[in-house]
Amino acid sequence: MDAATELFVDVQIDRIPDRRRGCADANRFPGRLKSRPEDFVVEEIPAYEPSGEGEHVFLWIEKRDATTTDLVRHLERTLRTSKFEIGTAGLKDKRAVTRQWVSVPGWCAASVKRIDSVRYRVLAESRHGNKLKTGHLKGNRFEIVVRNVPAGAFDAAETIAGSLRELGLPNYYGEQRFGHGGETLQLGFELLTGVKTKKDVPARQRRFLVRLAISAAQSTLFNELLERRLVAGTARTAQEGDALQKVDGSPAFLVQDAATEQARLDAGEVAVTGPMYGHRMLWPTGSPGELERGLLAESGLTVENFGHFKKLASGTRRPLLVGLDSLAIERTDEDDALRFRFELPSGAYATEVLSEFLLDPRAE
Repeated sequence: MDAATELFVDVQIDRIPDRRRGCADANRFPGRLKSRPEDFVVEEIPAYEPSGEGEHVFLWIEKRDATTTDLVRHLERTLRTSKFEIGTAGLKDKRAVTRQWVSVPGWCAASVKRIDSVRYRVLAESRHGNKLKTGHLKGNRFEIVVRNVPAGAFDAAETIAGSLRELGLPNYYGEQRFGHGGETLQLGFELLTGVKTKKDVPARQRRFLVRLAISAAQSTLFNELLERRLVAGTARTAQEGDALQKVDGSPAFLVQDAATEQARLDAGEVAVTGPMYGHRMLWPTGSPGELERGLLAESGLTVENFGHFKKLASGTRRPLLVGLDSLAIERTDEDDALRFRFELPSGAYATEVLSEFLLDPRAE
């Protein structure tokens, strides 16, 4: 990497845990996350329900204090199948209680009872015609308890929640996306600029790490663009040439009439999008396009850099803000704890919701 790119990456790594929030810092308060797995409950909202017929078995599994990778390994052992035959829609947290659909080959049906253990429990099973694939997910439902909050935290939280319900959540990628100390992000830029090749990544982890690293580079550029538009006050503004997207996930389109699209934006029908750079990405025009091209140039990258990884980085658009109409906050039986309930679309981070409330949202 040249000196300008190295500086850009170093700055991005330094800023990973400290992005501009959507709400005023004055109302944020300290608190502790994940004191126990039951404090962080996640439930998938599937893109579709299993049909009840087909050659695959869909299992609705609850896991406790285990990653999705841990679950897949457990299924490999207990069902005597290969990880390549097991399908999941998305990854779930380790320090949590999570419920998600997993698909296995139909011939595993007779062995399903072997799955239950201290950490895993099959809650339901059904048949379906296709294997579950990554991304077959509408979103996730969260119930999170934050402990060790100060007196007055509930009132402060309600003030913040009101702003988030009205204005939306800045759709940052969470810091877990970038690896410990930003090492995954660093690798992504090294691969894109040719400082390293795929062969420099250990063969056993190559496919997974290369994909993750390229995505990390795209993600930090998105985060930087989002922050710049928050600072400029345009994250919620439809500008001529902007790339907007319906909240149902339909393909992005360019703004022709800013006043008309602003009305739809205010009504929550559409969202302004930011770049996940790649050769097939829809580019905005006008000042939004200038901003996005300028950011890419500042990073020392070009679209051609992403073109070397066409299958991993074809390019797409991501909403700058996501709605939080479902957000609810409750007092618990304990004086120093609050319970947060909300839903997020696939790809949005619960830690980013909590970052709007907590001075340090990381678990202790």
